[in-house]
Amino acid sequence: MTDAPRLPEGYEFSADPARIDVGRTHHWLSTDAYWAMGRPREKHERAVASSLNFGVYEAVSGDQVAYARVVSDEAVFAWLCDVYVDRSVRGKGIGTALVGAVRDHLAPLGLRRVLLATHDAHGVYAKLGFEPLDRPDQWMVLWFDRAAQSPA
Repeated sequence: MTDAPRLPEGYEFSADPARIDVGRTHHWLSTDAYWAMGRPREKHERAVASSLNFGVYEAVSGDQVAYARVVSDEAVFAWLCDVYVDRSVRGKGIGTALVGAVRDHLAPLGLRRVLLATHDAHGVYAKLGFEPLDRPDQWMVLWFDRAAQSPA
């Protein structure tokens, strides 16, 4: 496993769910994330409550600048989702450092696999050890809301 990239000076990672700014993360995802456009606030709140949540924060102000969510049984499986970096801080390596820190947070759980879906960030995830499925023909999906299907 590669070492997680470090956050730029002035930013800090946290796995403390109490620090998540639910209003801010909902706004980001529901207005600017192709996979979650229009997600209702109530649905976002349920997702946050039922997941492991991670953030990156400005060290001085404490303002949240990035978010990631993991759905997991914390024993054998996890799904990394809703990874988002505020537009004002993109290009600084915050997203890569966030995903690396999440990966390192999950590693001691002994999970068999962590899955994710992405439309446009394969290179970011590959730097951290993620790779395409060896046998995508073995995976299937059940859609309850086909209209909400993401392009990923």
